[in-house]
Amino acid sequence: MTGVSVRGGAVAAPLQPPFRFGRELSARVLGFVMNIPTLVTLALVLAYPIFYAAYLSFHRVSLADLRRGVFPFVGLGNYERILADPLFLLALKNTLIFTAISVTAEVVLAIAIALLIDQRQVWTGRITKFLILLPYAVPPIANGLIWSFMYNFDFGFLNRILFTLGMIHDPINWAGNPDTALIAVAIPYIWRTLPFAILLVHAALQGINPELYEAASVDGAGALQRFWHITLPLLRPIIVVTLVLRTSFAFAVFDEILAITQGGPGDATWVAAWYSYRKGFAPPFDIGVGSASAYVLALIVGVLAIAYVKLIYRRIQ
Repeated sequence: MTGVSVRGGAVAAPLQPPFRFGRELSARVLGFVMNIPTLVTLALVLAYPIFYAAYLSFHRVSLADLRRGVFPFVGLGNYERILADPLFLLALKNTLIFTAISVTAEVVLAIAIALLIDQRQVWTGRITKFLILLPYAVPPIANGLIWSFMYNFDFGFLNRILFTLGMIHDPINWAGNPDTALIAVAIPYIWRTLPFAILLVHAALQGINPELYEAASVDGAGALQRFWHITLPLLRPIIVVTLVLRTSFAFAVFDEILAITQGGPGDATWVAAWYSYRKGFAPPFDIGVGSASAYVLALIVGVLAIAYVKLIYRRIQ
């Protein structure tokens, strides 16, 4: 506590606190200091594995190398091996097909369902709002296991429903047929990830001024015209965000593949993420090749994200 003392008619200087911390930190510096624990955690959890995987992709890493702790440098050898591997090219092709199917279905269904639940006076909107989050709460691996039971050739629920409705006369091996296996994996994935896209589109719909629809109705515009000339143009920014996010996640699909098909039948559902996993964590445990394939996958996703922004987002400015 500071105070003033008088000695012999002279006024003594105020007492200073025993400790001084210097000048106050600016808001920017204080914000950085407060975020240091988070930055350190992200560096340990994300940055270190990413850079270490990049290091491994330029080295030969096998079980014998892991035992010795010495990883011979091979330069771009791992990348040359995967680009010359027909199985990697097939996995990349399957990934592109899977991504095209799942992302297209998610965007179209998300807009349709978001428009449905945006009608607050319709009783179906209330039911849909309740049901929409159920798939989002299911863990990915559990979702795959549930659908694998539904697809079961002998006692699957899907075959039983179709047989009861008279739509099929013999059971269909949905996940065991090379012609239907990729679609059989895409449907559970879409079912699980669709709520996220719906929430994004629904939030964007809430930001549209209702007066725009009222003015269009006064001018005689129908529902389809209002959607095409008002709703869709105003939804384009969030559609771009949805495309980028869903494409990046679809390229990394793994859980449904693991739970339903394990890449089969044959190599019909080998995707890029499954290829990286099999190369790195299955015999012959070539972790360097697995890391290289993962980085090729990340590069492709980055290029697609830039393409989305350049080709689509620029048009809405």
